[in-house]
Amino acid sequence: MPTRPCWVEIRTQSLEENYRYLVGLAAGHVELLAIVKADAYGHSLGLCVPAVVCAGAKWLGVTSVEEGVAARALCPEASILVIGGVFAGQGPALVQHRLTPVVWEPDQLDEVEDAARAAGLAAGGLPVHLEIDTGMSRQGVCNQDLGELLERFGPASPLRLEGIMTHLFAADETDGTVTTSQLESLQVALDNIFNSGHKPEWLNVGNSAALIAGESTRIAELAGHYGMKAMLRPGLALYGLAPQFSLGGESGPIKAFASARSTLQPVLSWKTKVVGVRTIQAGAVVGYNGTFVATETMRLAQIAAGYGDGLDRSLGNRFSLLVHGQSAPLVGRISMDQAVLDVTDIPGVEAGDEVVIIGNQGDESITAFDHAEVAGTIPWEIFTRIAARVRRVAV
Repeated sequence: MPTRPCWVEIRTQSLEENYRYLVGLAAGHVELLAIVKADAYGHSLGLCVPAVVCAGAKWLGVTSVEEGVAARALCPEASILVIGGVFAGQGPALVQHRLTPVVWEPDQLDEVEDAARAAGLAAGGLPVHLEIDTGMSRQGVCNQDLGELLERFGPASPLRLEGIMTHLFAADETDGTVTTSQLESLQVALDNIFNSGHKPEWLNVGNSAALIAGESTRIAELAGHYGMKAMLRPGLALYGLAPQFSLGGESGPIKAFASARSTLQPVLSWKTKVVGVRTIQAGAVVGYNGTFVATETMRLAQIAAGYGDGLDRSLGNRFSLLVHGQSAPLVGRISMDQAVLDVTDIPGVEAGDEVVIIGNQGDESITAFDHAEVAGTIPWEIFTRIAARVRRVAV
């Protein structure tokens, strides 16, 4: 049955090329963990996981065990890291589907250890990555509490300390002072870990911003000091957007960002269609609560997209979409399932015409950054709030 005309197009070839470009930035220094959490940032896990694995990804990053189970069904051989923690009762599924958990709390270790023992895994049979809090105060074990968790990885434990992870929370700041402080804190933790006799294989540090800013060399050097292999976790850049650095100037990171922005290819386009066109007279109100009042005769186009699809309600009267390759302002409040465009100055608009919410049309384009700037948020949220009812179609 034909569906409501509001859909997302996913260019899997662009995703593959973005991954290969990021591998090139890593220059052989680090392994890349492709972040596909939150339904591949709203792009569709089912479409994106096979594509990025086809491009060469050996590691995938998901938030939860349930996301990991879905990813495993798509890619039986990939290593899948559950970076958001394991919750009570999820251990058996984690073990069954060969997922690798990130842990930092004793109860998480209890859960995965019990599941590993119940499954009859041998000593060291379940790889685990331990997250270190190096200053973000979100998740991860602090250095002062590290010793207690390290004791859990004894010779008889079915758990194996395969990796150490931390999150660089200011890699998009070009002076690098926060990142340097975090890496210093991480080095203290690594000293404690290796002095305790543990020899993890992977050092898992940094996101898209860190990779583009050139931190892979520094992270690889830190890993090499301990005989470890380095890993970075690109997310947003996989999907074609380079994170914006917060400080200006002509520094290396700013130049690197400009280069990445010109090379990375957007993977997602979001489209809808005109449902109908009508003419209104001066004084007519548009939408709920009459936040827009016509001051002259106008032509309006109703479109099949609203905040129920993920179109931010705050964009009403403040943003434009593309019709016939021209900018058409959103007028009135955005409804749950519809919105209205002013097409007075765009000749020939009629029902069935394509409308671009994110993407290109003619010589014009709209990006997730454009949405985010007006909505007062970030492009990650713009992508992930596109509702599940909006079809994802590979093109």
